[in-house]
Amino acid sequence: MNETYRNAPVRLGRTLKDVAGKALGKNGLAFGALLTDWPSIVGSRLADQTSPLKLAFPAAQRDNATLHLRVTGPAALLVQHEEPLIIEKINAFMGWRAVARLKLVHGAPVLKTKSYTIAPVRRLSPVAEAKLHDSTAGVEDPELREALERLGRALGATGV
Repeated sequence: MNETYRNAPVRLGRTLKDVAGKALGKNGLAFGALLTDWPSIVGSRLADQTSPLKLAFPAAQRDNATLHLRVTGPAALLVQHEEPLIIEKINAFMGWRAVARLKLVHGAPVLKTKSYTIAPVRRLSPVAEAKLHDSTAGVEDPELREALERLGRALGATGV
């Protein structure tokens, strides 16, 4: 019964370190957290102008790393001025003194921040609403009729 099958599913936790380790390097977990949460760490103002490139720890240490940071030209002066605050934010996020200094590399940031703003809801005109209600009036099932009306409102509001 203890046979292992070649095509048997494998838990993600067993393979994640191998896959992520190759992609992110030997400091993968710490650097991966910086990559995914960069906008929430430094704020959207700096996240649009910067992106982390590499996290270099001193030999045989797990703290006081140098964070290589890609920075646009205009933002470099701002980042230099706010370096102690940025390092403090990074270390607070990590939970230990992970970063001791920043090394700025000139270039456009590779990370793009996503805008999660909700689009304003557009309503149907009263004429279109009445037309939609008339077209679904023949449907006997109330749940289906309601679903069709929601679909009609969504399509009508987007202009399709």
